[in-house]
Amino acid sequence: MRVNKFNTGRGCIIFGLLVFAACLTAFAQERRAIKLPGSEGLPFSDGMIAGETLYVAGQEGTDEKGKLAVGGITAETQAALANIERIVKQAGFELKDIVSITVYLAEIHDFAEMNKVYKGVMPDPKPVRATVQAAALVNNARIEISAIAVKRK
Repeated sequence: MRVNKFNTGRGCIIFGLLVFAACLTAFAQERRAIKLPGSEGLPFSDGMIAGETLYVAGQEGTDEKGKLAVGGITAETQAALANIERIVKQAGFELKDIVSITVYLAEIHDFAEMNKVYKGVMPDPKPVRATVQAAALVNNARIEISAIAVKRK
């Protein structure tokens, strides 16, 4: 059986060019940090844009001064989602661009109250979501929420 060396070599060249183009696209993706006012001293970004995707760091239910919202899980959930919305908007995205949410609760029994607030804030179709109980959250928070958004074309 004879193998046509020309076709094999051409296939390798085409494959190599495709891999090279894919690598260039991956390296060329925009990466931009999003920092909200008042978070300058923190050792992480509030959000990070990579290409068409925004990764939002876990947000507690705090006000602009970094103080936990007063009023329990309902107030903290409202504040955490408001913080996420501020980051999303500053990055040039919208709440409807969020595709995934992770909710960390200090007390799983707060799930129903958190869920009521969440349903009223997040647009349809709702993003995928995981909710877990954490042993403890920073600053004795009752909730922390992280998100991933993808820019719609």
